[in-house]
Amino acid sequence: MNQYLILIDYVGVGLFAATGALAASRQQLDFIGFVFFAILTGIGGGSVRDVVLSEPIFWVGQPLYLVVCTITALIVYCTAHFLESRYIVLQWLDAGAVALFAVFGAYKGLLVTDSPSVATLTGAMTATLGGIMRDVLAGEQNAITRQEIYVTAAVAGAAVYIALWLVGIEDVVPALIGGLVAFALRAGALAFGWSLPRYRPRPGRPFDPS
Repeated sequence: MNQYLILIDYVGVGLFAATGALAASRQQLDFIGFVFFAILTGIGGGSVRDVVLSEPIFWVGQPLYLVVCTITALIVYCTAHFLESRYIVLQWLDAGAVALFAVFGAYKGLLVTDSPSVATLTGAMTATLGGIMRDVLAGEQNAITRQEIYVTAAVAGAAVYIALWLVGIEDVVPALIGGLVAFALRAGALAFGWSLPRYRPRPGRPFDPS
């Protein structure tokens, strides 16, 4: 596994763990609650990805991921009160984590299956499921039910990474471009309310008994 992609994974876990700890601060939980939310958010999406891929769950063999989450929870526990708007910080940290995990999840899917379609899905799963679980448990409106772009950003970032990989571009370039695409879409959603057209119900046709 490329060293820069391992670094992306650790940074992504740390960013997602920070969002989980910030969610715990909004609920005024104790330190154990901070650690729980940090670990759940930091490793949740990647754990589901590895189960789907029938791979060993990544943090079981590398407990350093749990250490990263715990240290992140401690830092947020000691500093969250300095932030004026923890929810805004949470959202922007989440955007960075989505960008990183969209790329790493796609890489892991390609590594295991060599299938672009599977890799796109694993990229989206890795990038979004941890945040969705965090919001559901914290009682926040999760990103799926909000109108702004979220999963779409992860899918787009993963797809760009995979497309560049398919045409033979190697090293850090595909990861950088794919991550920037995912972050730009998510940032646009946060800053400008970007969203896709939503379903609008239409009146049903009148019943004709004949």
